Amino acid sequence: MCEVGTRPPLAAERGEPPGGAAAAAERCRDMGEQPIFTTRAHVFQIDPSTKKNWVPASKQAVTVSYFYDSTRNSYRIISVDGAKVIINSTITPNMTFTKTSQKFGQWADSRANTVFGLGFPSEQQLTKFAEKFQEVKEAAKLARDRSQEKIETSSNHSQESGRETPSSTRASSVNGTDDEKASHGGPAEAHLKSENDKLKIALAQSSSNVKKWETELQSLRESNARLSTALQESAASIEHWKKQFSACKEENDQLRGKIEELEEQCNEINKEKERNAQLSRRLQELETELQDKELELEELRKQGEIIPELMSECESVSEQLQAAEKKNKDLEEKVRTLRTEVEESKHRQTNLKTELKNFLDVLDGKIDELHDFRQGLSKLGVDN
Repeated sequence: MCEVGTRPPLAAERGEPPGGAAAAAERCRDMGEQPIFTTRAHVFQIDPSTKKNWVPASKQAVTVSYFYDSTRNSYRIISVDGAKVIINSTITPNMTFTKTSQKFGQWADSRANTVFGLGFPSEQQLTKFAEKFQEVKEAAKLARDRSQEKIETSSNHSQESGRETPSSTRASSVNGTDDEKASHGGPAEAHLKSENDKLKIALAQSSSNVKKWETELQSLRESNARLSTALQESAASIEHWKKQFSACKEENDQLRGKIEELEEQCNEINKEKERNAQLSRRLQELETELQDKELELEELRKQGEIIPELMSECESVSEQLQAAEKKNKDLEEKVRTLRTEVEESKHRQTNLKTELKNFLDVLDGKIDELHDFRQGLSKLGVDN
């Protein structure tokens, strides 16, 4: 049988070229094991500290193979990543392969005190691996039953030989002389003694196997207890995450309400922008009118200088000028008022933009927290 430890000798240490999984399979084949099924998958192991999270055992998809040992009539799952053995699991009738998703399956190995997980590229490959696992498990169960039958047959034969030996001895002591005892009883007793020794050896092996099975059963019970505890902790964790999810959902609804309020405020800001644009256009119109009035005033001044005889008209023009200047002051006052309103509107717009930016930053943080929470739920789903 191919011996696989925590780290087999590297190819360079043996003076051989590195062969990876192919070299490991060749070594197992040389020692009496033959591959009966091979596939590729990503290998994971349960975290020994938390018993919840999966830890990748390979950086990429590696070869995972079923091996059959004809000398010991046993089956193993072996996977090698480079020169490192990442799976060495002997299949027993008590093992169960569980599909946890469309492309992921797992099984517990009480001897290795761990849980192995395999991620396949497709659901079809996972189904084939699970069917092969069930087939090998049934074969291992059949081999165990045959071994127990042989042990029971040997034990019964030993008991029958033990009961027959005293009767034959008594018969030889009653019938015949001492010479007949020496000639006929000696070889029979030697043969029975050798048979008894063989049966004692078989019984001792049976006792050791029973102890080993009891130890394995105890290990399986302890593993089941640990898995039950981990399942209970997982259920409690799920309830905790459900509560947090409900709280986040309520908070998300509140944030949506605030977003709607901010959208309404944005609409008001847009309306304010439109009013500001109208005021700006009106201001330009007033400035144009002011320039026209200034031109008219200049023309009137020129006419007053050129035509002295039109003093009366000049007085009227002066009155018009005064009225225009007064109107000009009124317009300037209006312009100042409009500019003040524009500045105030710009200031309010700046404040609204600042508040909107702060709210959007808070909203981004909440969305990131919700995204992290969803990732936690996804990981928890994978663990279950």
